Amino acid sequence: MMEIEERYRKEECLICKAPLEYLQEDELMECAICHKTEKSKTRCVNGHYVCTECHTSGMDCIISLCLHETSKNPIEIIEKMMSMDFCHMHGPEHHVLVGAALLTAFKHAGGELDLPKALSEMYSRGKEVPGGVCGFWGACGAGISTGIYMSILTKASPLAKEAWGMSNQMTSRALAKIGENGGPRCCKRDSYLAITEAVKFTEEKLGIQMDLDKVVCTHSDRNNQCLKSACPFNNKAV
Repeated sequence: MMEIEERYRKEECLICKAPLEYLQEDELMECAICHKTEKSKTRCVNGHYVCTECHTSGMDCIISLCLHETSKNPIEIIEKMMSMDFCHMHGPEHHVLVGAALLTAFKHAGGELDLPKALSEMYSRGKEVPGGVCGFWGACGAGISTGIYMSILTKASPLAKEAWGMSNQMTSRALAKIGENGGPRCCKRDSYLAITEAVKFTEEKLGIQMDLDKVVCTHSDRNNQCLKSACPFNNKAV
């Protein structure tokens, strides 16, 4: 019991801060905020469930933030979004933030792009990627977000040839790097890894060079499952 009480001090459940638990099969759950009933595999140990819509409430402000941004550095951009109230330590918001940061940095690095239209599309597609897919689908949403980013840049579709291939290559590169580092999930670490691979891939394939400084995580004390010195972005590991 003492161990759980210590974990309560960190962010997990949005209602009571208790640790989350992940089920192997869907169960019918009622959102503790909007009271919508739907199937899910995720709840806290006290039984609270928060739906994706409520978990990401307020995230629509990222389009405005990105349109007022001038940085060529996607890590710098995503850190600003991560510092906002809507962004939690973990959650499906990262499935939008990664791609949005990359699109914005790409534009300011000299890439040809209708940024408002691209961000709107990124928001729409990224929100369709559910939370927990890293474990249940074997495909982290941060990695998928880089594939969406590349798909938007290249105007890929299921019938495209080169663009289809590049989008899937981008996702596979990001997922490979995320998988190499292993679990448990950390949405911050996985976002940094995905963005780093996307910056490299974009320069290789499209010739656009975004800025990318060495990343040092400042979110460790909020993460119950932090890998500490084993994380490549831990301040004692760099």
